[in-house]
Amino acid sequence: MKAKKKNVIAIILGGGQGSRLYPLTESRSKPAVPIGGKYRLVDIPISNCMNSDIYRMFVLTQFNSASLNAHIKNTYNFSIFSHAFVDILAAEQTPDNPTWFQGTADAVRQCMPHFLNHDFDYALILSGDQLYQMDFNDMVEEHIKREADITIATLPVNAKDAPEFGILKTNSESCIESFIEKPAKELLPDWESNVSDQMKSEGKHYLASMGIYIFNRKLLMDIMSNKETKDFGKEIIPQAVGNKKILSYQYEGYWTDIGNIDSFFEANIGLTDDLPKFNLFDNDNKIFTRPRLLPPSKFQKTMIDKSLISEGCILNAKEINRSVIGIRSRIGEGSIIQNCYVMGNDFYQNIDDMNEDLRTGRQLVGIGERCFISNALVDKNCRIGNDVYISGGSHLEDFSNELYAIKDGIVVIKKGAIIPDNYIIK
Repeated sequence: MKAKKKNVIAIILGGGQGSRLYPLTESRSKPAVPIGGKYRLVDIPISNCMNSDIYRMFVLTQFNSASLNAHIKNTYNFSIFSHAFVDILAAEQTPDNPTWFQGTADAVRQCMPHFLNHDFDYALILSGDQLYQMDFNDMVEEHIKREADITIATLPVNAKDAPEFGILKTNSESCIESFIEKPAKELLPDWESNVSDQMKSEGKHYLASMGIYIFNRKLLMDIMSNKETKDFGKEIIPQAVGNKKILSYQYEGYWTDIGNIDSFFEANIGLTDDLPKFNLFDNDNKIFTRPRLLPPSKFQKTMIDKSLISEGCILNAKEINRSVIGIRSRIGEGSIIQNCYVMGNDFYQNIDDMNEDLRTGRQLVGIGERCFISNALVDKNCRIGNDVYISGGSHLEDFSNELYAIKDGIVVIKKGAIIPDNYIIK
Protein backbone atom coordinates (compact mmCIF):
# COMPACT_ATOMS: atom_id res chain seq x y z
CA MET A 1 0.00 0.00 0.00
CA LYS A 2 1.43 3.38 -0.94
CA ALA A 3 1.08 6.36 1.36
CA LYS A 4 -1.01 9.22 0.12
CA LYS A 5 1.22 12.22 0.65
CA LYS A 6 -1.76 14.50 1.15
CA ASN A 7 -2.55 12.51 4.29
CA VAL A 8 0.78 13.29 5.95
CA ILE A 9 1.58 16.47 7.83
CA ALA A 10 5.03 17.31 9.19
CA ILE A 11 5.54 18.89 12.60
CA ILE A 12 9.02 20.38 13.05
CA LEU A 13 10.01 21.02 16.65
CA GLY A 14 12.01 24.21 17.05
CA GLY A 15 13.49 23.23 20.40
CA GLY A 16 13.95 25.22 23.57
CA GLN A 17 16.19 28.18 24.31
CA GLY A 18 19.13 26.49 22.61
CA SER A 19 21.41 27.32 25.54
CA ARG A 20 24.01 24.75 24.41
CA LEU A 21 24.33 26.67 21.11
CA TYR A 22 24.84 30.00 22.88
CA PRO A 23 25.90 32.61 21.76
CA LEU A 24 24.55 31.68 18.30
CA THR A 25 21.06 31.55 19.87
CA GLU A 26 21.40 34.79 21.80
CA SER A 27 19.21 36.70 19.33
CA ARG A 28 17.72 33.93 17.18
CA SER A 29 15.96 30.59 17.65
CA LYS A 30 17.87 27.38 17.07
CA PRO A 31 16.19 26.55 13.71
CA ALA A 32 17.21 30.02 12.43
CA VAL A 33 20.95 29.51 13.02
CA PRO A 34 22.85 29.87 9.69
CA ILE A 35 24.54 26.70 8.43
CA GLY A 36 26.69 25.90 5.40
CA GLY A 37 27.26 29.55 4.50
CA LYS A 38 23.82 30.22 2.96
CA TYR A 39 21.23 28.02 4.68
CA ARG A 40 19.40 27.94 8.01
CA LEU A 41 19.06 24.84 10.20
CA VAL A 42 15.31 24.75 9.59
CA ASP A 43 15.97 24.36 5.84
CA ILE A 44 17.21 20.80 6.48
CA PRO A 45 13.97 19.18 7.76
CA ILE A 46 11.87 21.31 5.41
CA SER A 47 13.99 20.23 2.42
CA ASN A 48 13.79 16.58 3.49
CA CYS A 49 10.00 16.91 3.53
CA MET A 50 9.83 18.62 0.15
CA ASN A 51 12.15 16.02 -1.40
CA SER A 52 9.73 13.41 -0.01
CA ASP A 53 6.69 15.17 -1.54
CA ILE A 54 5.42 16.27 1.89
CA TYR A 55 4.34 19.87 1.47
CA ARG A 56 2.30 20.64 4.59
CA MET A 57 4.58 21.61 7.43
CA PHE A 58 4.31 23.31 10.80
CA VAL A 59 7.33 24.74 12.62
CA LEU A 60 6.85 25.03 16.39
CA THR A 61 8.91 27.63 18.23
CA GLN A 62 8.78 29.97 21.21
CA PHE A 63 12.19 31.66 21.60
CA ASN A 64 13.60 34.54 19.50
CA SER A 65 11.39 33.65 16.54
CA ALA A 66 11.55 36.96 14.59
CA SER A 67 14.40 35.98 12.24
CA LEU A 68 12.90 32.51 11.77
CA ASN A 69 9.56 34.05 10.83
CA ALA A 70 11.25 36.34 8.31
CA HIS A 71 13.28 33.52 6.77
CA ILE A 72 10.29 31.23 6.29
CA LYS A 73 8.08 34.06 5.00
CA ASN A 74 10.74 35.06 2.43
CA THR A 75 11.60 31.51 1.40
CA TYR A 76 8.70 29.08 1.26
CA ASN A 77 6.10 30.63 -1.01
CA PHE A 78 4.06 28.00 -2.82
CA SER A 79 1.51 28.33 -5.59
CA ILE A 80 -1.84 29.73 -4.47
CA PHE A 81 -3.44 26.80 -6.29
CA SER A 82 -1.66 24.19 -4.16
CA HIS A 83 -2.29 23.05 -0.59
CA ALA A 84 1.38 23.42 0.33
CA PHE A 85 2.48 25.58 3.27
CA VAL A 86 5.12 26.06 5.94
CA ASP A 87 3.42 27.65 8.95
CA ILE A 88 5.14 28.86 12.09
CA LEU A 89 3.25 28.18 15.30
CA ALA A 90 4.73 30.20 18.13
CA ALA A 91 3.84 29.43 21.73
CA GLU A 92 0.71 31.31 22.71
CA GLN A 93 -1.12 31.61 25.98
CA THR A 94 -4.79 30.61 25.83
CA PRO A 95 -7.42 29.81 28.47
CA ASP A 96 -6.70 26.09 27.92
CA ASN A 97 -2.90 26.52 27.78
CA PRO A 98 -1.77 29.38 30.04
CA THR A 99 1.91 28.34 30.02
CA TRP A 100 4.72 28.25 27.47
CA PHE A 101 5.75 24.92 25.90
CA GLN A 102 6.97 22.60 28.67
CA GLY A 103 8.57 20.01 26.38
CA THR A 104 8.34 18.46 22.91
CA ALA A 105 5.06 16.66 23.56
CA ASP A 106 3.55 19.68 25.30
CA ALA A 107 4.42 21.81 22.27
CA VAL A 108 2.53 19.40 20.00
CA ARG A 109 -0.36 19.24 22.48
CA GLN A 110 -0.77 23.00 22.64
CA CYS A 111 -0.77 23.25 18.84
CA MET A 112 -3.13 20.31 18.22
CA PRO A 113 -6.15 22.53 17.40
CA HIS A 114 -4.18 23.96 14.46
CA PHE A 115 -3.20 20.50 13.18
CA LEU A 116 -6.76 19.18 13.45
CA ASN A 117 -7.96 21.90 11.10
CA HIS A 118 -6.27 19.85 8.36
CA ASP A 119 -7.05 16.46 6.90
CA PHE A 120 -4.29 13.98 7.74
CA ASP A 121 -3.90 10.34 8.71
CA TYR A 122 -0.27 10.44 9.80
CA ALA A 123 1.84 13.01 11.64
CA LEU A 124 5.58 13.05 10.93
CA ILE A 125 7.34 14.65 13.90
CA LEU A 126 10.84 16.01 13.28
CA SER A 127 13.54 17.92 15.09
CA GLY A 128 14.61 21.33 13.81
CA ASP A 129 18.27 20.94 14.74
CA GLN A 130 19.55 17.82 12.96
CA LEU A 131 21.68 17.49 9.84
CA TYR A 132 20.76 14.56 7.56
CA GLN A 133 19.18 13.67 4.23
CA MET A 134 16.34 11.17 4.41
CA ASP A 135 13.55 10.16 2.04
CA PHE A 136 10.53 9.90 4.33
CA ASN A 137 8.51 8.03 1.67
CA ASP A 138 9.95 4.65 2.62
CA MET A 139 9.42 5.31 6.32
CA VAL A 140 5.78 6.33 5.82
CA GLU A 141 5.07 3.40 3.50
CA GLU A 142 6.66 0.92 5.91
CA HIS A 143 4.57 2.39 8.74
CA ILE A 144 1.38 1.81 6.74
CA LYS A 145 2.37 -1.60 5.39
CA ARG A 146 3.22 -2.92 8.85
CA GLU A 147 0.12 -1.32 10.40
CA ALA A 148 2.21 0.29 13.11
CA ASP A 149 0.86 2.67 15.73
CA ILE A 150 4.16 4.53 15.96
CA THR A 151 7.29 4.33 13.82
CA ILE A 152 10.62 5.61 15.12
CA ALA A 153 13.61 6.30 12.90
CA THR A 154 16.62 4.58 14.47
CA LEU A 155 20.33 4.91 13.86
CA PRO A 156 22.82 2.07 14.48
CA VAL A 157 25.53 3.28 16.87
CA ASN A 158 28.59 1.77 18.54
CA ALA A 159 29.27 1.14 22.22
CA LYS A 160 31.14 4.43 22.58
CA ASP A 161 28.21 6.55 21.36
CA ALA A 162 25.30 4.50 22.75
CA PRO A 163 25.34 6.04 26.28
CA GLU A 164 24.56 9.43 24.71
CA PHE A 165 21.22 8.27 23.23
CA GLY A 166 17.92 6.67 24.02
CA ILE A 167 18.54 3.04 23.00
CA LEU A 168 15.77 0.81 21.62
CA LYS A 169 15.74 -2.97 21.47
CA THR A 170 13.85 -4.70 18.65
CA ASN A 171 12.56 -8.20 18.01
CA SER A 172 12.94 -10.23 14.82
CA GLU A 173 10.05 -8.26 13.27
CA SER A 174 11.82 -4.91 13.85
CA CYS A 175 9.23 -3.99 16.46
CA ILE A 176 10.51 -2.16 19.52
CA GLU A 177 10.17 -4.20 22.72
CA SER A 178 12.08 -2.08 25.22
CA PHE A 179 13.68 1.31 25.67
CA ILE A 180 16.41 2.74 27.91
CA GLU A 181 17.53 6.35 28.16
CA LYS A 182 21.32 6.87 28.02
CA PRO A 183 22.33 3.41 29.28
CA ALA A 184 25.52 2.85 31.30
CA LYS A 185 28.20 0.97 29.36
CA GLU A 186 27.94 -2.12 31.57
CA LEU A 187 24.29 -2.53 30.52
CA LEU A 188 24.94 -2.45 26.78
CA PRO A 189 25.43 -6.23 26.18
CA ASP A 190 21.70 -6.70 26.89
CA TRP A 191 20.66 -4.01 24.41
CA GLU A 192 21.96 -5.29 21.08
CA SER A 193 19.48 -5.33 18.19
CA ASN A 194 19.48 -6.89 14.75
CA VAL A 195 21.30 -4.60 12.31
CA SER A 196 22.68 -5.02 8.79
CA ASP A 197 25.96 -6.83 8.14
CA GLN A 198 27.53 -3.52 7.14
CA MET A 199 26.63 -1.97 10.49
CA LYS A 200 27.87 -5.04 12.36
CA SER A 201 31.21 -4.79 10.57
CA GLU A 202 31.48 -1.19 11.86
CA GLY A 203 30.72 -2.29 15.43
CA LYS A 204 27.31 -0.62 15.45
CA HIS A 205 25.07 -3.09 17.31
CA TYR A 206 22.73 -0.67 19.10
CA LEU A 207 19.73 1.27 17.80
CA ALA A 208 19.49 4.90 18.89
CA SER A 209 16.33 6.96 18.55
CA MET A 210 16.82 9.80 16.06
CA GLY A 211 13.90 11.81 17.45
CA ILE A 212 11.94 11.27 14.22
CA TYR A 213 8.47 9.77 14.71
CA ILE A 214 5.35 8.86 12.76
CA PHE A 215 2.08 8.75 14.72
CA ASN A 216 -1.34 7.70 13.51
CA ARG A 217 -3.76 10.60 13.85
CA LYS A 218 -6.13 8.97 16.35
CA LEU A 219 -3.31 7.71 18.55
CA LEU A 220 -1.69 11.15 18.59
CA MET A 221 -5.01 12.69 19.61
CA ASP A 222 -5.43 10.13 22.41
CA ILE A 223 -1.90 10.64 23.70
CA MET A 224 -2.20 14.41 23.61
CA SER A 225 -5.33 14.26 25.76
CA ASN A 226 -3.09 13.34 28.72
CA LYS A 227 -1.76 16.70 29.87
CA GLU A 228 0.67 15.13 32.34
CA THR A 229 3.16 13.98 29.69
CA LYS A 230 5.51 16.70 28.48
CA ASP A 231 8.19 15.00 26.35
CA PHE A 232 8.28 12.39 23.58
CA GLY A 233 11.68 10.88 24.29
CA LYS A 234 11.47 10.81 28.08
CA GLU A 235 7.79 9.93 28.62
CA ILE A 236 5.56 9.15 25.62
CA ILE A 237 7.82 6.66 23.81
CA PRO A 238 8.86 4.73 26.98
CA GLN A 239 5.22 4.57 28.08
CA ALA A 240 4.08 3.32 24.66
CA VAL A 241 6.69 0.51 24.53
CA GLY A 242 4.91 -2.76 25.29
CA ASN A 243 1.49 -1.15 24.89
CA LYS A 244 1.53 -0.12 21.23
CA LYS A 245 2.96 -1.55 18.03
CA ILE A 246 6.11 0.52 17.58
CA LEU A 247 8.17 -0.08 14.47
CA SER A 248 11.88 0.66 14.15
CA TYR A 249 12.84 2.16 10.79
CA GLN A 250 16.60 1.82 10.47
CA TYR A 251 18.51 4.61 8.77
CA GLU A 252 22.15 4.05 7.89
CA GLY A 253 23.10 7.37 6.31
CA TYR A 254 24.78 10.44 7.78
CA TRP A 255 22.99 12.02 10.73
CA THR A 256 24.18 14.40 13.41
CA ASP A 257 22.38 16.23 16.18
CA ILE A 258 23.37 19.91 16.17
CA GLY A 259 23.14 20.10 19.95
CA ASN A 260 26.17 22.17 20.91
CA ILE A 261 28.85 24.47 19.49
CA ASP A 262 31.31 21.63 18.96
CA SER A 263 28.92 19.49 16.87
CA PHE A 264 27.71 22.55 14.97
CA PHE A 265 31.27 23.59 14.15
CA GLU A 266 32.33 20.09 13.07
CA ALA A 267 29.23 19.69 10.89
CA ASN A 268 30.05 22.90 9.02
CA ILE A 269 33.77 22.25 8.64
CA GLY A 270 32.94 18.69 7.53
CA LEU A 271 31.25 20.19 4.46
CA THR A 272 34.73 21.07 3.12
CA ASP A 273 35.87 17.41 2.95
CA ASP A 274 36.64 15.91 -0.47
CA LEU A 275 33.64 13.59 -0.07
CA PRO A 276 31.53 15.18 2.67
CA LYS A 277 29.18 12.93 4.61
CA PHE A 278 26.44 15.51 4.07
CA ASN A 279 26.20 16.05 0.33
CA LEU A 280 25.15 19.52 -0.81
CA PHE A 281 25.80 18.56 -4.46
CA ASP A 282 22.95 16.08 -4.90
CA ASN A 283 20.39 16.47 -7.68
CA ASP A 284 17.86 14.29 -5.85
CA ASN A 285 18.27 15.84 -2.39
CA LYS A 286 18.38 19.58 -2.89
CA ILE A 287 18.62 21.84 0.14
CA PHE A 288 16.14 24.65 -0.38
CA THR A 289 16.66 28.08 1.09
CA ARG A 290 15.90 31.74 0.50
CA PRO A 291 16.70 32.76 -3.10
CA ARG A 292 18.88 35.86 -2.98
CA LEU A 293 19.79 38.12 -5.90
CA LEU A 294 23.49 38.32 -5.06
CA PRO A 295 26.42 38.93 -7.39
CA PRO A 296 29.16 36.32 -7.93
CA SER A 297 31.94 36.23 -5.36
CA LYS A 298 35.08 38.20 -6.21
CA PHE A 299 38.67 37.20 -5.31
CA GLN A 300 41.97 39.01 -5.48
CA LYS A 301 45.33 37.33 -4.76
CA THR A 302 43.61 34.72 -2.57
CA MET A 303 44.77 31.12 -2.23
CA ILE A 304 41.74 28.95 -1.43
CA ASP A 305 41.95 25.28 -0.44
CA LYS A 306 39.20 22.88 0.67
CA SER A 307 36.67 25.63 1.33
CA LEU A 308 33.10 26.59 0.51
CA ILE A 309 32.59 30.17 -0.70
CA SER A 310 29.03 31.51 -0.78
CA GLU A 311 27.61 34.15 -3.11
CA GLY A 312 28.32 37.83 -2.99
CA CYS A 313 31.70 37.74 -1.24
CA ILE A 314 34.58 40.20 -1.72
CA LEU A 315 37.75 38.36 -0.75
CA ASN A 316 41.23 39.89 -0.75
CA ALA A 317 42.54 37.43 1.83
CA LYS A 318 45.98 35.88 1.52
CA GLU A 319 44.76 32.33 2.36
CA ILE A 320 41.48 30.57 3.10
CA ASN A 321 41.93 26.96 4.21
CA ARG A 322 39.29 24.39 5.22
CA SER A 323 36.70 27.04 5.91
CA VAL A 324 33.10 27.89 5.10
CA ILE A 325 32.61 31.52 4.03
CA GLY A 326 29.05 32.82 4.21
CA ILE A 327 27.14 35.22 1.99
CA ARG A 328 28.40 38.81 1.50
CA SER A 329 31.60 38.15 3.44
CA ARG A 330 34.37 40.73 3.11
CA ILE A 331 37.93 39.74 4.07
CA GLY A 332 40.79 42.19 3.82
CA GLU A 333 44.19 41.93 2.18
CA GLY A 334 46.84 39.73 3.77
CA SER A 335 44.46 37.90 6.12
CA ILE A 336 44.66 34.15 6.77
CA ILE A 337 41.50 32.18 7.61
CA GLN A 338 41.82 28.51 8.51
CA ASN A 339 39.42 25.97 9.97
CA CYS A 340 36.71 28.60 10.39
CA TYR A 341 33.05 29.18 9.69
CA VAL A 342 32.50 32.83 8.76
CA MET A 343 28.73 33.36 8.54
CA GLY A 344 28.92 36.53 6.46
CA ASN A 345 26.69 39.58 6.46
CA ASP A 346 23.07 40.60 5.99
CA PHE A 347 23.98 43.72 3.99
CA TYR A 348 26.72 45.52 2.09
CA GLN A 349 28.24 48.74 3.32
CA ASN A 350 28.08 51.44 0.67
CA ILE A 351 31.16 53.49 -0.22
CA ASP A 352 30.02 56.54 1.75
CA ASP A 353 29.51 54.50 4.92
CA MET A 354 32.91 52.85 4.50
CA ASN A 355 34.64 56.19 4.00
CA GLU A 356 32.91 57.59 7.09
CA ASP A 357 34.03 54.55 9.14
CA LEU A 358 37.60 54.98 7.89
CA ARG A 359 37.54 58.69 8.74
CA THR A 360 36.27 58.07 12.28
CA GLY A 361 38.47 55.03 12.91
CA ARG A 362 35.56 52.58 13.15
CA GLN A 363 36.11 49.04 11.88
CA LEU A 364 34.43 48.12 8.58
CA VAL A 365 31.85 45.34 8.34
CA GLY A 366 33.74 42.12 7.69
CA ILE A 367 37.29 41.00 8.49
CA GLY A 368 40.11 43.50 8.20
CA GLU A 369 43.65 43.32 6.81
CA ARG A 370 46.54 41.12 7.99
CA CYS A 371 44.34 39.12 10.37
CA PHE A 372 44.98 35.52 11.42
CA ILE A 373 41.84 33.61 12.44
CA SER A 374 41.88 29.88 13.20
CA ASN A 375 39.39 27.45 14.81
CA ALA A 376 36.72 30.12 15.07
CA LEU A 377 33.07 30.79 14.34
CA VAL A 378 32.38 34.35 13.21
CA ASP A 379 28.68 35.19 13.49
CA LYS A 380 26.94 37.61 11.14
CA ASN A 381 27.60 41.33 10.70
CA CYS A 382 30.81 41.41 12.73
CA ARG A 383 33.38 44.18 12.38
CA ILE A 384 36.85 42.72 12.87
CA GLY A 385 39.68 45.26 12.69
CA ASN A 386 43.15 45.03 11.17
CA ASP A 387 45.95 42.85 12.56
CA VAL A 388 43.59 40.79 14.74
CA TYR A 389 44.95 37.43 15.93
CA ILE A 390 42.49 34.70 16.94
CA SER A 391 43.74 31.16 17.55
CA GLY A 392 41.19 28.76 18.99
CA GLY A 393 42.06 25.31 20.27
CA SER A 394 41.95 22.92 23.20
CA HIS A 395 44.40 25.12 25.11
CA LEU A 396 41.64 27.69 25.69
CA GLU A 397 39.25 27.47 28.65
CA ASP A 398 35.54 28.19 28.29
CA PHE A 399 34.88 31.92 28.58
CA SER A 400 32.38 34.57 27.57
CA ASN A 401 32.24 38.38 27.39
CA GLU A 402 30.32 40.92 25.31
CA LEU A 403 32.48 40.32 22.21
CA TYR A 404 33.08 36.60 22.06
CA ALA A 405 32.67 33.23 23.76
CA ILE A 406 34.94 30.19 23.92
CA LYS A 407 33.33 26.75 23.99
CA ASP A 408 35.25 23.49 23.66
CA GLY A 409 38.22 25.46 22.33
CA ILE A 410 36.18 27.11 19.57
CA VAL A 411 36.20 30.92 19.57
CA VAL A 412 32.73 32.28 18.72
CA ILE A 413 32.67 35.96 17.72
CA LYS A 414 29.21 37.17 18.67
CA LYS A 415 26.75 38.57 16.14
CA GLY A 416 27.49 42.21 15.35
CA ALA A 417 30.58 42.32 17.58
CA ILE A 418 33.19 45.01 16.97
CA ILE A 419 36.72 43.65 17.43
CA PRO A 420 39.34 46.45 17.67
CA ASP A 421 42.58 46.55 15.68
CA ASN A 422 45.41 44.41 17.07
CA TYR A 423 43.04 42.38 19.30
CA ILE A 424 44.45 39.01 20.38
CA ILE A 425 42.65 35.82 21.46
CA LYS A 426 45.05 32.90 21.96
